[in-house]
Amino acid sequence: MQEFGRLVLVLGLILVIAGGLLYLAGKLGLGSLPGDFIVHKGSLRIYFPLATCVLLSLLVTLLLWLFRR
Repeated sequence: MQEFGRLVLVLGLILVIAGGLLYLAGKLGLGSLPGDFIVHKGSLRIYFPLATCVLLSLLVTLLLWLFRR
């Protein structure tokens, strides 16, 4: 049971950190980069954050690479 409790605490901490980063990213303008596409067709709105996804992918790859060393 202790290992399961530790896992739940770690996952909760990861979620809190991710939520804080997403909150700060919105304040810094991440999500509206030049390369994020928004399509308006009548009442339909499609948002495709291509540049944001590439940037986040590079950051996560760099962090994982650093932690594995």
